[in-house]
Amino acid sequence: MTDTWLETLITDTPQAGFELAITLSRRGVKYTQPDPAMLKKLRPEYADSADGLTAASHVIAVNFQTVAAANNYWRR
Repeated sequence: MTDTWLETLITDTPQAGFELAITLSRRGVKYTQPDPAMLKKLRPEYADSADGLTAASHVIAVNFQTVAAANNYWRR
């Protein structure tokens, strides 16, 4: 992927920061597995898995922690 899509981690609100964290997480998967057919094939394996969903939530939380640090959210 050569497109530049992430200009900054700075967001106007914590909600926008959380949405950016989700985007970062999804983009990470897309970079790791660029074949959409394979992603679709694998989705049933984790979509119904409590462990898989917990792992996905963890990745989003880590990305949100990064965005929150960039925005100094906890100081407001």
